[in-house]
Amino acid sequence: MTGRLLILSFFFVLQACSTGSTKPPDNLLSLTEAQMKIRSFQTRTFDVSDQQKALHAVVSALMDLGFIVERINAPMGLVTAAKFAGTGNSGFVEATIMIRPKGDNQMEVRVNALFNTKPIEDPKVYQNFFATLQKSLFSS
Repeated sequence: MTGRLLILSFFFVLQACSTGSTKPPDNLLSLTEAQMKIRSFQTRTFDVSDQQKALHAVVSALMDLGFIVERINAPMGLVTAAKFAGTGNSGFVEATIMIRPKGDNQMEVRVNALFNTKPIEDPKVYQNFFATLQKSLFSS
């Protein structure tokens, strides 16, 4: 009797582990409304036609904000940086910035920021970065 029970249990375990023909949901890679709202905070378009100028301004803005630039991939328009958070909140802030052309005379800049590996969703953080970037872009 216990042999049959063992075989039956084994069968159910195998059945539970099988992949079957379940189809993933159609909206698996779709953005939610909350994600689209966050993306709108993270993205700005600037009237600059030179990607290298935008890249240099991003690096300057990050350094002005106390970040250490870890990696620059100029051909891809990608910058990664990090810093330790200040006195009130102890932790680590990581930023990834993507710069890409938008049309002939503009650059789109998108920032993804993490605090202790959790996405930062406060729009003020992104507004502060973009205000600093604006100064870097148009003061040189």
